[in-house]
Amino acid sequence: MSAPLPPSKVSMGAFLLALSVVLVLPEMSAGITRHYMFNVRLQNVTRLCHTKSMVTVNGQFPGPRIVVREGDQVVVKVINHVQNNITIHWHGVRQLRSGWADGPAYITQCPIQTGQSYVYNFTVVGQRGTLWWHAHHSWLRATVYGPIVILPARGVRYPFPNPYKEVPILFGEWFNEDPEAVIAQALQTGGGPNVSEAYTINGFPGPLSNCSAKAQDTFKLKVKPGKTYLLRLINAALNDDLFFSIANHYMTVVETDANYVKPFETDTILIGPGETTNVLLRTKPASPNATFFMAARPYNTGLGTFDNTTVAGLLEYTSTSSSSMKKLPLLKPTLPAINDTAAAANFSSKLRSLASTQFPANVARTVDRRFYFTVGLGTRPCPKNQTCQGPNGTKFAASVNNVSFSLPSMALLQAHYQGQSKGVYTTDFPNNPPFPFNYTGTPPNNTFVSNGTKVVVLPFNTSVELVMQDTSIQGAESHPLHLHGHNIYIVGQGFGNYNPLKDPARFNLVDPVERNTAGVPSGGWIAIRFRADNPGVWLMHCHFDVHLSWGLTMAWVVNDGALPGQKLPPPPSDLPKC
Repeated sequence: MSAPLPPSKVSMGAFLLALSVVLVLPEMSAGITRHYMFNVRLQNVTRLCHTKSMVTVNGQFPGPRIVVREGDQVVVKVINHVQNNITIHWHGVRQLRSGWADGPAYITQCPIQTGQSYVYNFTVVGQRGTLWWHAHHSWLRATVYGPIVILPARGVRYPFPNPYKEVPILFGEWFNEDPEAVIAQALQTGGGPNVSEAYTINGFPGPLSNCSAKAQDTFKLKVKPGKTYLLRLINAALNDDLFFSIANHYMTVVETDANYVKPFETDTILIGPGETTNVLLRTKPASPNATFFMAARPYNTGLGTFDNTTVAGLLEYTSTSSSSMKKLPLLKPTLPAINDTAAAANFSSKLRSLASTQFPANVARTVDRRFYFTVGLGTRPCPKNQTCQGPNGTKFAASVNNVSFSLPSMALLQAHYQGQSKGVYTTDFPNNPPFPFNYTGTPPNNTFVSNGTKVVVLPFNTSVELVMQDTSIQGAESHPLHLHGHNIYIVGQGFGNYNPLKDPARFNLVDPVERNTAGVPSGGWIAIRFRADNPGVWLMHCHFDVHLSWGLTMAWVVNDGALPGQKLPPPPSDLPKC
């Protein structure tokens, strides 16, 4: 029996129902074209006793789900009806030879302006699992995001027991303010941004937040005893890793970032911004006399302020009557401490690729190019006649190898394709830190970053090994680094400074986990390998949006290969112009 598939289009009411109840997935044919219409428009939404007009897709928060099978073509027409410029990124989709559809603003396209539209056209190749889509311009993704469900090709089974139902669980953040105003103020003053009022589960802040006593403000997952549910977890929060747990229940991890992993049981999940994790939840054999919290709260070791609230939803057994439900005890999970780096590392260390004959771990055994990147925070000088709120009167900045990324005036992919890189970007991004120091020890006296639009150019099919090193310049913290257009294998990680003479001996080249987002440990390093087999320009950035806004970004240019199937096609005729 193959995995079932829901309809490709859902109305607003149907989608909201899908977020409040589990999904029943009827069969559909595979290898076809799925058409979606995304109308970007304002919608009044009320949470925490606060109503605001915010940017949405089709008036939905979270947005509509994209559901396909492996091998399907996806065509999404995005029409912009708001004053903000916008783009949509299909997070984790490989975009093989379809880089024009990747979506990051000023990297693969210019933004879609007010009253304009753009058709994203791509095919899902060699992927199955949970991914997601979101706005990729400024902080619009705070409200513009939704799930992508990729079911296996028809006739292909899951490599785990077929679930009774499947449920998307999207973690997000709720700001009473306009998130665009929040980041604009932070960039102007140079200080840290105001934090969100609450985290959300499927758009709802839950009963632990202020003014959330109403039942409609809480996501409820109603389950039957003795059944297996597949929870598709997505961290769409702007700036925080999250611990997640369900009271008195264990979960079996079976997939991360649309890649199967060796199953393991756990009572707590760590999920970084941009990451997805599929887990199997086996309910109790008989209806228990209790209701259970599903709760998430941040994992954070940085020095800045952050939202330290806890979001909760309810796990309710349907065999219990609604009248008696109110009388049942409400059990809460025990989540790790907010700064529990040991718990974070323990979870990450358990992730291993399935590495089976059907789903092999195709990690490169030999390496063509090696890179060593430092990632972290720094500062930039305060402009004259201005008072800044960053460290010691400076402005916060972030960088990769001390280069803080500057957005260009035209899309990098367009400049690359047209051979017009002069004045748009340079190809001198440093392969190693330009100023070596004790990265996780005492920071240097000069914390200023340099600014530039610099890229690394790779020949087609280059095998790359990249070590990313956290720095303690403005405090050690984790960094979820997302690479567009490619999957990566995490072959090693550790704490302290990376040792190129000793640490490679411990690399896992047998069954390393395959992901699209790699969490650089707080005060540590991570080693990844990937093959540059996708021609185009591909962003790599921290998925903490505040770090992205401060410049913790770089780009890889992958040149065309020699064969026709290894070349980037021409841009579509409706590609937005700057």
